Amino acid sequence: MKIISTPEKLCKGHYLLHIECAEDCLPGQFVSFKLGRFTDPLIRRPFSIFNKNGNDIEVVFKENGRVTSMLKNMTDFSDVDVSGPYGRGFTVTENENVLLIGGGVGNAPLHYLSKVLKTKNNSITFIYAARSQEFIYCGDRFCTESNEICYVTDDGSFGDKGFAADKLKSVIAKTKFSRAYICGPTIMMKSCAEILIKENIPLEVSLENYFGCGIGICSGCSVDTVDGKKRACVEGPVFDGSKLLWQYL
Repeated sequence: MKIISTPEKLCKGHYLLHIECAEDCLPGQFVSFKLGRFTDPLIRRPFSIFNKNGNDIEVVFKENGRVTSMLKNMTDFSDVDVSGPYGRGFTVTENENVLLIGGGVGNAPLHYLSKVLKTKNNSITFIYAARSQEFIYCGDRFCTESNEICYVTDDGSFGDKGFAADKLKSVIAKTKFSRAYICGPTIMMKSCAEILIKENIPLEVSLENYFGCGIGICSGCSVDTVDGKKRACVEGPVFDGSKLLWQYL
């Protein structure tokens, strides 16, 4: 696998990369980057798959620290090692009414999921949450892959004002869903999961953990579940949201 494009700015702090990859991949899986040949930076970084088209994988990343700042400014990727895809992806249903809830850069893996779900004759409602309008990216592409998209921003600069959980309450009051999928900040996923569990709606969540190795060796990404500790990089990053011990995340 190798990066085949320089970063394209999508919106404030968010960038798109293209990766050449002949491997099959599932929505919710991730790829792993190691920048440079030496020990600085030491730890690999995981990035969710935003889209897969033939041998082209798209990744959306947010500038949020030293490694992503380095990546944003790169023009030569010869010393970047890319591996994957890794992890457990989302369950892809058929002929169902499904709800997708994304927050910030966590919307990215849900785009690929929405695309695949649409090919399986699912009806898709997408709640796209962001801090403000300037943090919304690829809105036209999300609209194309959804039957209905609902935007909500913290400051009300685009769509409804409020948080993902606020919009979720109003959406499920009008429509019955057979399954929900969530990815975003932990506090957002927790608040949405509590609502969905109370309504007995099955849900899967993609955790945005840091993965030291990405292949289950270091166990640094372990999370607490009703079935004991699970490694997010191999038993996840997608989990049954009703089995996570949210108070420990």
